[in-house]
Amino acid sequence: MEHLNLSPAAADVLAERQRQITAEGWTLAHDDWQNQYGDLAIAASCYARHAYGRGWVYPEKPERYQDEEAPNDWPWDDTWWKPDSPRRDLIKATALLLAELERLDRLSQRNQK
Repeated sequence: MEHLNLSPAAADVLAERQRQITAEGWTLAHDDWQNQYGDLAIAASCYARHAYGRGWVYPEKPERYQDEEAPNDWPWDDTWWKPDSPRRDLIKATALLLAELERLDRLSQRNQK
């Protein structure tokens, strides 16, 4: 693959995806086995909605933004809901979508065999 010039945002998304795997331990096998029902995409949408719907709170009261409870459709235990800032949450959302795309690609490859 040719060397890509990534924007800072794209580099941050790829770094977050790597962090999810190495620091959190969310391996590819875990994603394939535990997230078969759209959980990764649902979690991504929760972070994206939070950034869009509550981002206006952050500049003046970041602690209010960060302390809000997990949305009703958050697919995992509430302890995994960790809003940070609108930008950081969009990075998390995009990395989660990337994880879902990778999972779907692996599923497609397995089904073709």
